[in-house]
Amino acid sequence: MDRKVCVVTGSSSGIGAATAKLFAKNGWNVVINFSRDATPAQAVAQECRTLGAEVLIIKADISSDDDCRRMAAEVGSAWGRTDVLVNNAGATKFVALKDLDGLSADDFHTIYGVNVIGAYQMTRAFVPLLKKHPGSGVVNISSVASIMGLGSSIAYMASKGALNAMTVGLARALGPEIRVNAIAPGLVETPWLQNGLGPERYAASVENYKSRAALETVISPEDIADAAWWLGAGAAKTTGELLLVDAGLRITKA
Repeated sequence: MDRKVCVVTGSSSGIGAATAKLFAKNGWNVVINFSRDATPAQAVAQECRTLGAEVLIIKADISSDDDCRRMAAEVGSAWGRTDVLVNNAGATKFVALKDLDGLSADDFHTIYGVNVIGAYQMTRAFVPLLKKHPGSGVVNISSVASIMGLGSSIAYMASKGALNAMTVGLARALGPEIRVNAIAPGLVETPWLQNGLGPERYAASVENYKSRAALETVISPEDIADAAWWLGAGAAKTTGELLLVDAGLRITKA
């Protein structure tokens, strides 16, 4: 098959959906992944088809290695290749920073199971397909929380820090055939965050973010999709990097 293929985990909404649609718009076939509700995944898939892409919709829990390997087998059977893997699926628990009793060991295991182990298992499962076309790429969706100690919970921050370290390790392990990079978004306007924080806390968080970020704005899913497109389809000599897309939150306003 001549058309390139992009696999995006957690792609039924938000960053994942925007990324799948951008690759579809640029002439790629895409894999839409979801773990629970098929309805939004089907809607994203239809948008991608309207843009001219062939689409696979695959239900899979990336914390399950069997599911990851099954996804790779389905993509291999359908198209025989994967050119970019975007590890976007994520998990968290919304717990105030000072509420140490709000997180249990099970919470850490669940969050790491998706954000770290899931990304590892997906990458491992897709290596044979990615290696078929040297220059292919893995893009891990991290978070500015990993370097600033901000975010939905300490477990989430820690998991994204681990993902950053794993990105570098995988870049070393999989080069020169496969590039591995990560994106660290700031506050992204997604239903996931809005639902997690609730309307009042979400609105307050947006205003606080804007007041601190050098560019005085928050991030859209499309902003992260643009970065994923560049790191996945371009950036031929970039690997092991963490790209901040945070509107200048880390440097803060002067």
